[in-house]
Amino acid sequence: QVQLVESGGGLVQAGGSLRLSCVASGRTFSTSVMGWFRQAPGKEREFVAAISWSGGSAYYEDSVKGRFTISRDNAKNTAYLQMNSLKPEDTAVYYCAARRGYGSTLPADFNSWGQGTQVTVSS
Repeated sequence: QVQLVESGGGLVQAGGSLRLSCVASGRTFSTSVMGWFRQAPGKEREFVAAISWSGGSAYYEDSVKGRFTISRDNAKNTAYLQMNSLKPEDTAVYYCAARRGYGSTLPADFNSWGQGTQVTVSS
């Protein structure tokens, strides 16, 4: 099993930026695809972004395209989510996730999860 630990959440004003990090340990071969999800109070957990092993393929939920950038550094077993031009509607707990092989962007297709980091955007 792979263990994932997120960090970098916090409180920012609308229009600000934040960078989340996710460090993987254990069975890191199970991180062919890494992704970020978020869950706001009373809402379903939703897909934000995902990235392939090589970093050559990245996918984003429509509302974050052009604002968020996902990346990974395999030498450090770390994935990142750079969030710019943050909006109040981005407020949520952000979760790092990983899977091996093919799958959709549904949470059920990711089988390793971090504990989450809170992102709050004011205004």
